Amino acid sequence: MTTSQKVSTCLWFDRDGEEAANFYTSLLPNSRLTGVTRYGAGGPMPEGLAVMVSFELAGTEYMALNGGPMFKHSEAASIVVKCETQAEIDDLWKRLTADGGAESQCFWLKDRFGLSWQIVPAKIGEWMGGPDKAAGGRVMAVIMKSVKADMAALEKAYKGE
Repeated sequence: MTTSQKVSTCLWFDRDGEEAANFYTSLLPNSRLTGVTRYGAGGPMPEGLAVMVSFELAGTEYMALNGGPMFKHSEAASIVVKCETQAEIDDLWKRLTADGGAESQCFWLKDRFGLSWQIVPAKIGEWMGGPDKAAGGRVMAVIMKSVKADMAALEKAYKGE
């Protein structure tokens, strides 16, 4: 892992952290694996299995740790991706929910590894937190009824249309 970022996130996996990191880095530009360390002989996991996989998602550093089945992902933590277009939202949503992933609500989903994601429009903060509190309320009403983000519906709600 590079050392330019002082704080990063470590994600716990049973044994599929390397597969997850490879999948995650395929999703977003400016993403890559930056290092892999492996269990040696006599370790708590099979020799050759990745212990730690360092990777970057859109320039942000993460680590995937293969530590066994003791801990599971939950909705208490999620990766948020801010999307500029509906096409980007649709593409990420499709890829992340494929092969065993699951949709949730309010722009949340779980990928096939059980990790929670929020795929949101980049303008969501502006739409919800601007000076027009009524507009933010209308946007929130759309979010609460939604599964996947619909930028056109959110924009209409923001504008009061």
